[in-house]
Amino acid sequence: MAEKSKILIIGGTGYIGKFIVGASAKAGHPTFALVRESTVSDPIKGKLVETFKNSGVTLLYGDLYDHESLVKAIKQVDVVISTVGHMQLADQVKIIAAIKEAGNIKRFFPSEFGNDVDHVHGVEPAKTAFSVKAQIRRAIEAEGIPHTFVASNCFAGYFLPTLVQPGVTAPPRDKVIILGDGNPRAIFSEEHDIGTFTIKAVDDPRTLNKILYLRPSKNIYSFSELVSLWEKKIGKTLEKIYVPEEKILKDIQESPIPINVVLAINHSVFVMGDQTNFEIEPSFGVEASELYPDVKYTSVEEYLAQFV
Repeated sequence: MAEKSKILIIGGTGYIGKFIVGASAKAGHPTFALVRESTVSDPIKGKLVETFKNSGVTLLYGDLYDHESLVKAIKQVDVVISTVGHMQLADQVKIIAAIKEAGNIKRFFPSEFGNDVDHVHGVEPAKTAFSVKAQIRRAIEAEGIPHTFVASNCFAGYFLPTLVQPGVTAPPRDKVIILGDGNPRAIFSEEHDIGTFTIKAVDDPRTLNKILYLRPSKNIYSFSELVSLWEKKIGKTLEKIYVPEEKILKDIQESPIPINVVLAINHSVFVMGDQTNFEIEPSFGVEASELYPDVKYTSVEEYLAQFV
């Protein structure tokens, strides 16, 4: 059995980062989290950092914007996974520069964990966010850094608890707003599963310089199919309100940040069908549930059961 790679997670206290840190530690990889001194004293993130330490994660103090600390941290590991947030995506060029200087990294996973940005038809402001991720991909390829890009599609925890309804805290029981005609199919991945599949790919030669897609068969639903699954679960037919694309585009233009970003991503996913309107070709991608059939992932049906 080959030794498990040492993994550094940058952005580990963020939304998806904490699941990746957890999955790495659970899988027995020597796991390192880059944290700022200020994060440790933060009341909420400090607690998270404690749970990291309790699960055997090594904390490395440093900062994305401090080149020296970044290089020093990277020199201690084999694999770097970035899970930095929306506002820091472009700054991943700093990680690329540090990886180049360190010269020891076997694999880099940039912060992706959404749509495959090389297969999107985004409108602004999502278009810019997608293109920033695409630029980071091109920079990694241009530098010849071994990599894996993870297209996990929709975060289940973000979309399913409300059935993609605006401004609510629970799935609808009376009426439901459906974006577009409800037919394009989307993919929903539970956050622990995103962590598990990402860490599985770390030492897998089949995922090297490829896009790892999370497209498990039980998690592919159109908006209409999602609503009918929910109706079946609660034993009730909901009133359906369809929002035409023109109205969605108008709402995007008139909404403030960050609502406009969310609406524009919803447009890409549920109107353009950007998660499923292309085939995964072996030349550029592999599918996670096919590579790792042993992973018992959470299906959409199981996920929705908790809200019944």
